[in-house]
Amino acid sequence: MSEERFGEFVLVRRHEQGRVAELVLDRPKAMNAVSTEMARSLSGACTALGEDRDVRAVVLTSTHERAFCVGADLKERNSFSDADLLRQRPVTRAAYTGVLELPVPTVAAVHGFALGGGFELALACDVIVADRTAVVGLPEVSVGVIPGGGGTQLLPRRVGAARAAELIFSARRVEAVEASELGLVDQLVDEGRDREEALALAGRIAGNSPVGLRAAKRALRLGQGLDLRAGLEVEDAAWRTTAFSGDRAEGVAAFNERRKPQWPGE
Repeated sequence: MSEERFGEFVLVRRHEQGRVAELVLDRPKAMNAVSTEMARSLSGACTALGEDRDVRAVVLTSTHERAFCVGADLKERNSFSDADLLRQRPVTRAAYTGVLELPVPTVAAVHGFALGGGFELALACDVIVADRTAVVGLPEVSVGVIPGGGGTQLLPRRVGAARAAELIFSARRVEAVEASELGLVDQLVDEGRDREEALALAGRIAGNSPVGLRAAKRALRLGQGLDLRAGLEVEDAAWRTTAFSGDRAEGVAAFNERRKPQWPGE
């Protein structure tokens, strides 16, 4: 396993011969509250991962024992002028967008508190694995703002408009079991096993075609919100990028020869 640090608060670990990247939130003294510096580092790490053709899956994790991420750094913001907040906005927005726009499958490993921007980072991932200590929610209206890291758009796509409205308007926190029942998280695992299970899932994902994974994610994301006919056109375009690829030829050959594929990744 290799490691690379992006600034003081973000770490990238490589697993599975570099095919799985672990994107680590590493600001434990602040329960991973997203400061300007941390947001800038997270954006930079996502840019690097998005450009790395060896990476087939990304797992978003936390080094804090009791929190995934508690959201925006409100202590930092307490000293902000309106101009400071306006200057910070594109920096923080780039961090959330960076996770959302990673071109490979992403898995969030959540334990403890995942609130506000912390839950939005998880929502930006394709799959959320949570242990039984997880507490999630979007409480922004309780401090005079709204979810600004994608929450008002990503949450209704998961649970529907009415459920998302209830959760956002009430600002309530949801514990792990109810979160699983409502679809706020996708897999509920035993306490302390969120990272292990998320990495295991990412490892299984990373065994598949790199070309296929990126095309499938693109089709899933671009097709959201479209009518069926338009969505099928998105799917067809993504299919065409795989159909004439080296990965497709290798996958068919490996199947017929009853062996494990050696993906060329192109």
